Amino acid sequence: MIYKRSSALFAEAKQYIPGGVNSPVRAFKAVGGEPIFVKEAKGAYLYDEDGNRLIDYIASWGPLILGHAYEPVLNAIIDKAKKGTSFGMPTEIETDLAKLAVSMLPNIDKIRFVNSGTEACMSAVRLARGYTGKDKIIKFAGCYHGHSDSFLIQAGSGAVTFGSPNSPGVTQGTAKDTLLAVYNDLESVAQLIKANKGEIAAVIIEPVAGNMGCIIPTDGFIHGLRALCDENDILLIFDEVMTGFRLGRGGAQEALGIKADILCFGKVIGGGLPVGAFAANNEIMGYLAPDGPVYQAGTLSGNPLAMSAGLAMLTELNNNPEIFTSLQEKTAHLHIGLSKALDKKGIPYQINRFGSMISVHFTDEPVMDFATSAKGNNDTFKKYFHGMLDQGIYLPPSAFESYFLNDALCYEDLDATIEAVDNLDLS
Repeated sequence: MIYKRSSALFAEAKQYIPGGVNSPVRAFKAVGGEPIFVKEAKGAYLYDEDGNRLIDYIASWGPLILGHAYEPVLNAIIDKAKKGTSFGMPTEIETDLAKLAVSMLPNIDKIRFVNSGTEACMSAVRLARGYTGKDKIIKFAGCYHGHSDSFLIQAGSGAVTFGSPNSPGVTQGTAKDTLLAVYNDLESVAQLIKANKGEIAAVIIEPVAGNMGCIIPTDGFIHGLRALCDENDILLIFDEVMTGFRLGRGGAQEALGIKADILCFGKVIGGGLPVGAFAANNEIMGYLAPDGPVYQAGTLSGNPLAMSAGLAMLTELNNNPEIFTSLQEKTAHLHIGLSKALDKKGIPYQINRFGSMISVHFTDEPVMDFATSAKGNNDTFKKYFHGMLDQGIYLPPSAFESYFLNDALCYEDLDATIEAVDNLDLS
């Protein structure tokens, strides 16, 4: 494919924007080459600035469950925009969306809208600390909860050590309150709790991880985590920025049969627009300003455009639960086809799938945490990514990202994707 216009736009962008992008993964650093600039999108397809059509497997990193430019969502945004785009005052549609979201989510009484998934997770941790009166949190290596200081932490010398910052600008003071556990390893969590008895406010986790590829919780892991939290008066926070309203109308709580104390959401709750939210029961949310002492605010929180898009999206998902079955069946079809195509290559690989999330890892070892994900052959992944891109398939430009299917994908698209893998030379 030809990408002359994208290359020219990238060169220009680098003169004015750090790295030429506004989010690092877009720069193609992990796969080499230069990023594709999108001109427009519709349904399951992206159309780039050079006129190429690409089958899309990122869906704006998850929220476009029904595909790009979905008509009811677009119409809701247009109608609302004609009446004003932002007021910094309450609007009825905020309550309408809150009421619908709460009705769809297990174990939730109230929800607060914010402007991003990062802000939702940051606010959820602050609320947990305020509610419990404790300072420390546990997160898991490879789980990404946005770029707030508390979350940019890597491992120390052992499972029970304090974390250390892995981004300049994150202070040691912040790092000491973030403890790092291993995904799918309950013992690593138990050790941290034992070493920091009575000091841990919350455990935050992607219940089905999507930021080290799709990583599925092993049997008993999430339930064991729930039990550890209950035994030690620790709040369990589910970061459902990726899984919320995607794995089912009730998200990961419904899919896994487990209840969290606080939930965090991202763009899906605004139909793909910049938005986020966090939610909990009445007792916990009662600690949030203006009812309680934990402060959180935002001029654009509850923005009417995002609220209208979210209401249209969630209404569609709520009224048509067969969408989730359709997505799962399409993802299973893709999984089977990818496996058959990759089997012919004679190279080691693993495919992880949960619901409509899926990822391919070029390793002979099961991928169940960040360490095993990192063992994947990145040179093979680069060949795979660019070989697929050359055939009109847009995959996440990093081995550490999940694919997100949208329901606008048809079986012809899936079969074209499988055929493209069949055509690859990965030797």
